[in-house]
Amino acid sequence: MRSATRSMMARVSPGQAKLAEKLIILNSRAIGMLTRVYNIKKACSDQRSKPTFLTDKALESGVKFIVRKFPQVDIRSNQNQLAGVNNAKNDILKGLSLYYHTFVDVMEFKDHFYDLLGLFDSLSVYLDLTVNFDLTSGFLDLVSRFVSLMIIVSRIDDRKAIIGLYENAHDMIHGKVDKDYSRLSQMIVDYENPLKKLVDDFGAHCRTMHSAVMSLINVYPSRNVTADTWRSAALFNIVAAPSQMLNPAPSEKVQCEYVSLENIERWAYFGYLLCHTSLVSNQEACGGLWRPVLQSNFCLTLFRDEIIMVHRSAEEVFSSIKGYNKKVSEIKECREYSAQNAGKMHKERRRYLRTSLKEFIALLTDQPGLLGPKTLFVFMGLSYARDEVLWITRHAGNLVKKASGEDFVDRHLGELIFYMEELRLLVRRYDEVIQRYYVQFMYGYDSVVLNETVQNLSVCPEDESVIMTSVVNTMTSLSIKQVEQKEIFDFRAMRLDWFRLQAYTSVNKAALYLKDNIGLARLMNTISFHCRVVDELDEMIHETSDLSNFCFYTTFFATAFKRCLELPAQSRFSIAFPLVCGHFSSAVGDFCPEERAHVRDRALNFVNQFLEEMAKEARNLLFNIAAEQSQLADNLLSKMAALRLRHSLAKKGKTKKNTKNPVQDMPKPGEESMRKDRLYVTKMDKYHMALAEICSAINYRPSIVVWEHTFTPKEYLTTHLESRFSRTLVSMTLNKETNEIAKPSELLCKLKAYMSVLQTVENYVHLDVTRIFNSVLLQQSQMMDSHGEITVTTLYTQWYLEVMLRQVSAGSIIFSELRRHFVKLPNSHHESSSSNQPPVNPEEYSNINELKALAQIIGPYGMKFLNESLIWHIASQITELKKLVLQNMDTLAALRTNFDKPEQMNALYRKLDGVENVLLRMTIIGVILSFREVAQDALNDVLQQRIPFLIASIEDFKDHIPKETDIKVTMSVNELASAAGLSCEIDPTLCSALASQKVENQEEEYRVSCLLMVFLAVSIPLLARDDKSLFLADFVGHGNNCHCLARAVNQIASALFTVHRGKVEERLKEFLALASSSLLKLGQETDRASTRNRESIYLLLENIVRSSPFLTMDLLESCFPYVLLRNSYHAVRRMQPVSNATRAEATQATASA
Repeated sequence: MRSATRSMMARVSPGQAKLAEKLIILNSRAIGMLTRVYNIKKACSDQRSKPTFLTDKALESGVKFIVRKFPQVDIRSNQNQLAGVNNAKNDILKGLSLYYHTFVDVMEFKDHFYDLLGLFDSLSVYLDLTVNFDLTSGFLDLVSRFVSLMIIVSRIDDRKAIIGLYENAHDMIHGKVDKDYSRLSQMIVDYENPLKKLVDDFGAHCRTMHSAVMSLINVYPSRNVTADTWRSAALFNIVAAPSQMLNPAPSEKVQCEYVSLENIERWAYFGYLLCHTSLVSNQEACGGLWRPVLQSNFCLTLFRDEIIMVHRSAEEVFSSIKGYNKKVSEIKECREYSAQNAGKMHKERRRYLRTSLKEFIALLTDQPGLLGPKTLFVFMGLSYARDEVLWITRHAGNLVKKASGEDFVDRHLGELIFYMEELRLLVRRYDEVIQRYYVQFMYGYDSVVLNETVQNLSVCPEDESVIMTSVVNTMTSLSIKQVEQKEIFDFRAMRLDWFRLQAYTSVNKAALYLKDNIGLARLMNTISFHCRVVDELDEMIHETSDLSNFCFYTTFFATAFKRCLELPAQSRFSIAFPLVCGHFSSAVGDFCPEERAHVRDRALNFVNQFLEEMAKEARNLLFNIAAEQSQLADNLLSKMAALRLRHSLAKKGKTKKNTKNPVQDMPKPGEESMRKDRLYVTKMDKYHMALAEICSAINYRPSIVVWEHTFTPKEYLTTHLESRFSRTLVSMTLNKETNEIAKPSELLCKLKAYMSVLQTVENYVHLDVTRIFNSVLLQQSQMMDSHGEITVTTLYTQWYLEVMLRQVSAGSIIFSELRRHFVKLPNSHHESSSSNQPPVNPEEYSNINELKALAQIIGPYGMKFLNESLIWHIASQITELKKLVLQNMDTLAALRTNFDKPEQMNALYRKLDGVENVLLRMTIIGVILSFREVAQDALNDVLQQRIPFLIASIEDFKDHIPKETDIKVTMSVNELASAAGLSCEIDPTLCSALASQKVENQEEEYRVSCLLMVFLAVSIPLLARDDKSLFLADFVGHGNNCHCLARAVNQIASALFTVHRGKVEERLKEFLALASSSLLKLGQETDRASTRNRESIYLLLENIVRSSPFLTMDLLESCFPYVLLRNSYHAVRRMQPVSNATRAEATQATASA
């Protein structure tokens, strides 16, 4: 039967055999089958993706029974064991259908493969990689893919369970066995040990395999050489022979120059293993192919991350064959050799490729015209680099014993990948240069030489003649204008004709035998290469530099990136890793569309992760530099000068007794810039160098496109800089450990230092740093930033309200009208009002310079928030005051109408409840308004410097509002002026806060407001009893801050009666009448305790009038004699406390006398 089949095959003509077409189709199908089987293996090895039937407890016993009895399972006599399968038979049939039919497809593919293999044998096809490259490489690819497929199938642990479950469910439903089951189950059983079975099967096909594998002798030894051999040959060094720079790269076997080295090794390994009977005695095959492959590798790729350990697998095959003990020993020797030398050899190769490709790229970048004649070198460089990258990728996780791990850790791998991306970019950027060169080459040289060669052929059959004529005509018709007009070239038909011609002329007894016309074959191979670089440049780039396998070596990929980023000198090449993620799209095909989403997500996650890490690294370096510069700026502050002076005095005052512990010198500003020599590298130098490197990577590409998603590295950096700058600004503001807040002037100094450093990033990356500043500082001027985090504005607002102003209310701090800030009274030992807050020096935080610095940091929006927060506290105090008024409603109404009746006034006054509370709350309001006034002045000073013309316009607008203008318009103008830091007669913010309070009865609310002013007016004399009410001339203020009542009275009155549509001036006149009447009664008091600080309180009344825009001094004199004020000033001056310095001077004068 077999002889009949052979005789029938022998009668098949080469044209009818269609070897070329079958090779193309089966190779494509082999890739698809590998993809599907690979995904089944990965799904079954992961508990999360494994078919539920294999993990279902109800089916567990049935599955074990099926696997144990596989392939023959009698369902009728074993119904008890298969009861669970019977219950879920429909779901099993539906759920495992795809898996089962994939195995059926594998079986059918196996049949087609062996049919084609028999056809090759029957036709005695001549295979030589350097002659009929397409035919030989296609054949060897098909064989290696088939072997890989069968090995991977045997690695699916659940294959018997899947096939058996499906078959039993099918039998239960349809009552018969599936038509493919018997052959499929037999294949699964046969290929339990795939290599052994394959070796047996290939015994009859050794002749064809022998010629194909032996042709690798002409290619592999020249490719598998050491770096020293490359160096001596000046590989990729096109300037080594200047006279030949413009000549095209010479080679008689063009495609063999850039074919994957791993492909050659896989062809040689499987070819020798499967056809060992004909090759084991061939010393040339052993010494030139088999032994070098074993000495250079631990493993070879089957598909993606599925590998075969070459030594162990070969040892298993040969150990079962009699007489191969010597061969097994040879394999062990090769394994020892590879463990010691393979890693070092490939490490040296990568080192040479890094330096040579760097020079090669520099030359091509400077002279892109060289891309034409040196295109072959470009693709060779890509292929060689790709081979080395993939070699270390698959070997790093599959080491053999005695292999040194250091040889498989390459911190410079990113650099090699980067140069590959550079070459890819150059080819794509100057594709027109390459097209122009080779179009001219094809119609000017190739067509002429090919025509002459064809004319000189002794025999040329009709079919071959038609193909050759068609090729010549296609090249002759080319024109340079087609390139200039950007015409799309398509030479696929011509290359397919050449593939067919190889098949026709490679069979035994062909009229035009290719073995006898090697010159023609190599010329056509060269022409095929020229065609591909014209019309399939992207496919050529993919073929020689595809790194999509990284998608399946995720741990190694991430580790390589991390190592690249950790080494400052290599961080500029880290951008290569996100770029490689663009290759992942080529890893998926049409045979397994369900994996597309998974691979896409993995690629996008990698890109995002890498760009995040790069941006973080740049951000950390930048802020390390900024922190150092901030510290240097901090050393220049005046407080450091005081510390240095104190340190100097302490050093001079050191006694001889303590010479054993000398005082350490404080570093002086500027010492960090002093160097002993140029070779000394400081920490800052290292930071700057590392920053320049990583920024070079970020700035390498404006955008990266992966799976139709566009990533912009600069935006990642911008986002991280914004986030870190915002967090740093907040952390510099408040020290969480000590709970201390920074002085605004010091914070501004640090902020400027940080901003100046951040500005330098524009020297490395095309980045708009001003946009970052605007975004961050604008967010810091709000209550919360865009991430919901606390801001500088909120921190300072809370601190001023809850710490400083609360300590002011405690009584040891007063607001000085002279100095325009809060000061601590002499001889006061006030403890913090809050155990969590340290006592503060109010002068350091409330003076005009500090508040101007605060205004520069948080801007008008932040100051507006501070202003509104202060007003909110005032509004809450007014609410409490109104409650006190409601408690004393009738008494206050009587006081209002009987102010000219002293006896009744005294009687009514005694009935009032909460007088001290009213004064205290009004004083608090006055203190808050005093601080607010200084803050507004500071804001106005800053804006006068920044936007003087706009501020002038606002001032002019405010000052020239007609009196008859509607109050709403006036309030709008006042609101604009208040936002600019200008003072207004009627405070718009306070009016808005009061208007927002719920009012049930407008008239009643107005009456309460009037009585509040009455309550305050009759309560003022009580202040004379307080020891702290003394007016302090040195500070121009009262010891208990009651001088702040002047602002409180005027501001509250103007706001209340504006909101309630009252007349402010009349109400203030009423207040003045009541207050002056109440104060004049103090002159009639005989109790010294009641009149202790009467004169100081008289001055308060004058202060109220002087600070009011509605009252005049003439009006004051009409109800309160000025002589009392004059005498009060004299009396207050005599009552001033003597300071410690004055007391010391007086004591010294007395002693001298």
